[in-house]
Amino acid sequence: MNRPARRGGIAIPSVAAGLLLALSLPPWGWWPLGLVGAGLLYWRLAGLPLRTRLWSGWLAGLGCFALGLMWARAFNWYGAVVLILLEALFVAAASALTPPVTGRAPAFVAAATLCEYLRMSWPFGGIPLGGVFLGQADGPLLQLARIGGPLLLTAGVWAGGVGLATLFSSRRVRGAALLVGLAVLIAIGALSPDGGVPRRHISVAIVQGGGRRGVDKEEVAPATVFNAQLAASYTLPGGRGPDLVLWPEDVVALGQPLTGSPEDQVLSELAQSHHTTLIAGVTEPAPHDMFRNEIVAWGPSGRIVSIFEKVHRVPFGEYVPYRSFFAHFANLSEVGQDAVPGHANGLMRTPAGSFGTLVSFEVFYAARSRTSVRAGAQLLIVPTNTSSYTTAQVPTQEVAADSIQAVETGRDLIQAAPTGYSTVVTNRGSVLQRSVLARRSVLYATVPLRRGFTPYDHLGDMPYLIVLVLLLVAGWRRQRRLAKA
Repeated sequence: MNRPARRGGIAIPSVAAGLLLALSLPPWGWWPLGLVGAGLLYWRLAGLPLRTRLWSGWLAGLGCFALGLMWARAFNWYGAVVLILLEALFVAAASALTPPVTGRAPAFVAAATLCEYLRMSWPFGGIPLGGVFLGQADGPLLQLARIGGPLLLTAGVWAGGVGLATLFSSRRVRGAALLVGLAVLIAIGALSPDGGVPRRHISVAIVQGGGRRGVDKEEVAPATVFNAQLAASYTLPGGRGPDLVLWPEDVVALGQPLTGSPEDQVLSELAQSHHTTLIAGVTEPAPHDMFRNEIVAWGPSGRIVSIFEKVHRVPFGEYVPYRSFFAHFANLSEVGQDAVPGHANGLMRTPAGSFGTLVSFEVFYAARSRTSVRAGAQLLIVPTNTSSYTTAQVPTQEVAADSIQAVETGRDLIQAAPTGYSTVVTNRGSVLQRSVLARRSVLYATVPLRRGFTPYDHLGDMPYLIVLVLLLVAGWRRQRRLAKA
């Protein structure tokens, strides 16, 4: 097998490929660079032995996640370093699973997509942030989400990279054919069912209290956050208000049960005074020194009509897995309590409509929205809280996830964050409104409620996972035939 003749012939293009992939992600968002980075890695892996493919892939992973997961340093810098080093191993595994000579194209796309799928699922539920699919929220590949969700969108990035790399090689016809095939698939996605015609429309107000960013909950009194939300809500027009008022995640932080608390009374009166459905994020104590992260809906009568408890908790943010073990390596005092895991499908039925609820981190997981939509959700709502981050990296990646969730489910989406970004997104993935970070504001919109399903709502991930495994096997069979020849 061929080895690079010059020093840096492996490291430089590998790291460059990873950096290009990262620069396709928000907040940079230069989506074509994702395909270029994927193509550069595919080209670099050609002819390399196993050990060198591992090295090349790991370097590409470092380049990608050193930028794509840069937000993790907000928790602690050494944890961020360990995270980046470990996440890069998934790209190394994908590179090792790519045959060196023949059968490379299908195996590379399959291996890279499957390893990314694994990274976004394991361990502790995975970390979808930094995933290459997030870089395509503003590009034409977004339409693939309607038929295959983030999985097919991820495969589209790697397939587009293979097409570009092959187009500039001696096999130009194959490269052109692959890119044409990808374009046809995008067109199929664009023409596929997108949730159907609206059954009706509702008026909504998305309340962003504003305030300082880059601070944790110990630095800001719960009353300050709650009062900021109230102050913004008091700007709502008098009399009958919008059908739905959406507050962010955990802006009602309690040291006692919600029922009968002063905050419960205030929010009940707010819902009654505007004859609206008010949905807000609440944290309250739970048994065994735990806490509940809930989304609570008050109806126009002032009574609580629905409660959803967050299912997909943030590891090392809302709970610590294997706490006694990790306590040997880090100070876990900032996560002194674990959140109680919820188990519901995310559907909240209210007088304003039936909503699929994705709480913060859950917006990065396709299964959460798909489950609620199949249960009857007509609109997606995302109460979130990204105020602890100093930069716009996580908020912008969350907005990208908003667009992808909307497209894959065929549902419009609204998001409320205490310091931004709050958004209004159409079922075609267009961001109609986005707030300004840290500024107090209220977004008003009229949004449709839909009941139709997209192909991805019907199919999920399993058919695509099977195809990817078959492509990986087929690629290696071709490589083994060459080795025996």
